[in-house]
Amino acid sequence: MAMTATAGGGARLPGIFRLLIGLPLAAIVTVALFLVMRGLIFSDAEPPDRNIEAVNIEITSQRTDSDISIRSNRPQQPEEVRTPPPPPRIEAARAERPAEGLASTLGRLPEIQPEEVNQSDFEVVVSDRDEQPLVRLEPQYPRRAAERGLEGSCVVTFDVNPDGTTANISATCSSSMFERASIRAVERWRYQPRVQEGQAVVRRGLQVEFPFRLTE
Repeated sequence: MAMTATAGGGARLPGIFRLLIGLPLAAIVTVALFLVMRGLIFSDAEPPDRNIEAVNIEITSQRTDSDISIRSNRPQQPEEVRTPPPPPRIEAARAERPAEGLASTLGRLPEIQPEEVNQSDFEVVVSDRDEQPLVRLEPQYPRRAAERGLEGSCVVTFDVNPDGTTANISATCSSSMFERASIRAVERWRYQPRVQEGQAVVRRGLQVEFPFRLTE
């Protein structure tokens, strides 16, 4: 047992020896690095110049009171207005009335007397003329004849009075269905009457034919 302890103690001596040698070397290296770094830092840097004057830069310039013109808010008094004098009056010249009359100045006007017109010198001549139709209406197609498809014709005889109306109307038809429609149409006709020797006379025996045809 005494030999084991001696052997174990002899094995620890080199470790302690290395620690004692390494600590001073590490301290020396650290101090050397510190000095080298300090020399590098302060070798190129120049000490600041304390004598440099501070520069004061004004960004916004302030205007002095002399630059500002004070305007008065009081309105200026208007100048006195002078009324112009009235325009001078101009008297219109009056024309003198002529002493002599107009007739003596221009001469006496001739007197004109209208000639008398004798009505017997005029004669109104009206030429003879035949009757002239003014209003002529076509007869209406009878409803019963149209429903049956019946066609035909009518010959109507009538007179014209001096006042232009029709009278003495008669009809000859192919069917009695067309007679009433034809007579009613002629009853509403109007004429300029026939004139003979300047007077309207009766015109007798006029005839007209009405065809009754169905249109498709």
